[in-house]
Amino acid sequence: MMMVVMASVAWAEGLGGSGGSTSSSLLSLVPFVLIFVIFYFLLILPQQKRQKQQKAMLEDLKKGDKVITASGFWGTITNLGKETVTLQIADNTKVKIQKEHIAKIRAEDDDKE
Repeated sequence: MMMVVMASVAWAEGLGGSGGSTSSSLLSLVPFVLIFVIFYFLLILPQQKRQKQQKAMLEDLKKGDKVITASGFWGTITNLGKETVTLQIADNTKVKIQKEHIAKIRAEDDDKE
Protein backbone atom coordinates (compact mmCIF):
# COMPACT_ATOMS: atom_id res chain seq x y z
CA MET A 1 0.00 0.00 0.00
CA MET A 2 2.85 2.36 0.85
CA MET A 3 4.41 1.73 -2.57
CA VAL A 4 1.20 2.73 -4.41
CA VAL A 5 0.96 5.99 -2.46
CA MET A 6 4.60 6.89 -3.20
CA ALA A 7 4.14 6.16 -6.90
CA SER A 8 1.03 8.33 -7.14
CA VAL A 9 2.77 11.20 -5.31
CA ALA A 10 5.72 11.02 -7.70
CA TRP A 11 3.36 10.96 -10.68
CA ALA A 12 1.45 13.98 -9.35
CA GLU A 13 4.69 15.92 -8.84
CA GLY A 14 5.65 15.21 -12.45
CA LEU A 15 2.41 16.77 -13.66
CA GLY A 16 2.75 19.89 -11.60
CA GLY A 17 6.36 20.76 -12.52
CA SER A 18 6.13 20.51 -16.29
CA GLY A 19 6.94 24.20 -16.96
CA GLY A 20 10.62 23.95 -16.04
CA SER A 21 11.19 20.59 -17.68
CA THR A 22 10.23 21.89 -21.14
CA SER A 23 13.02 24.47 -21.23
CA SER A 24 15.39 21.93 -19.72
CA SER A 25 14.59 19.39 -22.43
CA LEU A 26 15.11 22.01 -25.15
CA LEU A 27 18.50 22.91 -23.70
CA SER A 28 19.49 19.27 -23.71
CA LEU A 29 18.88 19.17 -27.49
CA VAL A 30 21.29 22.05 -28.21
CA PRO A 31 24.46 19.89 -28.18
CA PHE A 32 22.89 17.45 -30.65
CA VAL A 33 21.92 20.28 -32.98
CA LEU A 34 25.46 21.70 -32.78
CA ILE A 35 26.97 18.31 -33.55
CA PHE A 36 24.71 17.94 -36.59
CA VAL A 37 25.67 21.42 -37.86
CA ILE A 38 29.37 20.64 -37.44
CA PHE A 39 28.99 17.31 -39.26
CA TYR A 40 27.07 19.03 -42.06
CA PHE A 41 29.78 21.61 -42.73
CA LEU A 42 32.75 19.28 -42.22
CA LEU A 43 31.50 16.07 -43.86
CA ILE A 44 28.28 16.33 -45.82
CA LEU A 45 28.79 19.62 -47.69
CA PRO A 46 32.34 18.83 -48.95
CA GLN A 47 31.22 15.36 -50.08
CA GLN A 48 28.32 16.85 -52.06
CA LYS A 49 30.73 19.31 -53.68
CA ARG A 50 33.10 16.48 -54.70
CA GLN A 51 30.20 14.48 -56.16
CA LYS A 52 29.08 17.47 -58.27
CA GLN A 53 32.63 18.00 -59.56
CA GLN A 54 32.99 14.29 -60.45
CA LYS A 55 29.65 14.28 -62.26
CA ALA A 56 30.58 17.41 -64.23
CA MET A 57 33.95 15.88 -65.16
CA LEU A 58 32.29 12.69 -66.41
CA GLU A 59 29.81 14.66 -68.51
CA ASP A 60 32.63 16.68 -70.12
CA LEU A 61 34.65 13.65 -71.30
CA LYS A 62 35.46 13.49 -74.98
CA LYS A 63 37.52 11.39 -77.38
CA GLY A 64 41.24 11.91 -76.98
CA ASP A 65 41.14 12.86 -73.29
CA LYS A 66 43.90 11.28 -71.27
CA VAL A 67 42.46 9.86 -68.06
CA ILE A 68 43.33 7.85 -64.97
CA THR A 69 40.87 5.20 -63.79
CA ALA A 70 39.99 4.42 -60.19
CA SER A 71 42.00 1.20 -60.48
CA GLY A 72 45.08 3.10 -61.66
CA PHE A 73 45.07 2.52 -65.43
CA TRP A 74 46.38 5.40 -67.49
CA GLY A 75 44.80 5.62 -70.92
CA THR A 76 43.38 7.67 -73.72
CA ILE A 77 39.67 7.66 -74.52
CA THR A 78 39.02 6.15 -77.96
CA ASN A 79 35.25 5.65 -77.75
CA LEU A 80 32.50 7.02 -75.53
CA GLY A 81 29.24 5.24 -74.88
CA LYS A 82 26.35 6.18 -72.65
CA GLU A 83 27.57 4.03 -69.73
CA THR A 84 30.99 2.85 -70.93
CA VAL A 85 34.30 4.22 -72.13
CA THR A 86 36.91 2.48 -74.27
CA LEU A 87 40.47 3.30 -73.23
CA GLN A 88 43.64 2.65 -75.14
CA ILE A 89 46.18 1.72 -72.47
CA ALA A 90 48.96 0.47 -74.79
CA ASP A 91 49.69 0.47 -78.52
CA ASN A 92 47.44 -2.48 -79.36
CA THR A 93 45.47 -2.76 -76.11
CA LYS A 94 42.02 -1.32 -75.57
CA VAL A 95 39.91 -1.77 -72.45
CA LYS A 96 36.20 -1.11 -72.04
CA ILE A 97 35.24 0.20 -68.57
CA GLN A 98 32.27 1.84 -66.91
CA LYS A 99 32.30 5.60 -67.11
CA GLU A 100 31.96 6.02 -63.32
CA HIS A 101 35.38 4.39 -62.82
CA ILE A 102 37.26 7.29 -64.37
CA ALA A 103 38.90 9.07 -61.47
CA LYS A 104 40.37 12.12 -63.18
CA ILE A 105 41.57 13.67 -66.40
CA ARG A 106 45.34 13.70 -66.65
CA ALA A 107 47.09 17.03 -66.89
CA GLU A 108 49.88 17.57 -69.43
CA ASP A 109 52.37 17.58 -66.54
CA ASP A 110 51.33 14.03 -65.56
CA ASP A 111 52.84 12.58 -68.76
CA LYS A 112 56.39 13.27 -67.56
CA GLU A 113 57.65 10.27 -65.64
